[in-house]
Formats: sequence, structure tokens, C-alpha cells
Amino acid sequence: MSDITKSKELIHDLYNKLSKRSDPSNELLDILDVLYQVYLKIDTVNNPEAYVQRLVNYIYSVGLKGRLYFPEDENRLIAELGIIGQKAGLNGLYKANYGDKSQFYSYFDENKMPRS
Repeated sequence: MSDITKSKELIHDLYNKLSKRSDPSNELLDILDVLYQVYLKIDTVNNPEAYVQRLVNYIYSVGLKGRLYFPEDENRLIAELGIIGQKAGLNGLYKANYGDKSQFYSYFDENKMPRS
């Protein structure tokens, strides 16, 4: 199974688990938006491992800011994504603002950033 296929599967599972939470916070909604965006774009980016690494850093950063708790099953999915992201080496950290979800959107995207 390729890294892209595995990443999409993990992102899909994590999205489904997080979306089932009752009374989601703004931070959780932001994470869901970014998960959806990465799921759509991971096939077309030049370096998918770096993209996944930015996603994992974003999830942990926003989760810490919003004091989100990730149960063991959700944390396992995030950790597996992190393992895929480690293959990017230092390239994933270059010019990344961990807490800014605009890094996952482009001016030319059909799906505009729905929340700020």
C-alpha cells in the first residue's frame, strides 16, 4: 500500500471519529476542515509526506491551543500519520506555521477556507 493511499485511509478514519464528537469547538472544526482539505489535495501535491507532516503538526498545535483531548484510538491514527510524515525529513518543517490553516489552502482552490 502506498503512503498516499495509507494517508488517505488514516485521514478518512480520523475525520469520521472526530466528526462524531458532540458539541465541537472551533478548534475541532478547524481540524476537520484541514483534514478534509488534505484528503482532497494529497494526490496532487509534490511532496505528500511533508504535507502529512504539516497536518500532524497542525493537529497537535491546534489541539493544544484548544485543549482538545484525543482518545487512544484517535491518537494512534495521528501517530501513524506522523510516521508517514517523518519520511519528509526536514522538508516538512520548512516555512510551516503550525497553527495557521491557510497553509493547506491555495488562492486557486475551488474549496475556499470556510472558517478562520
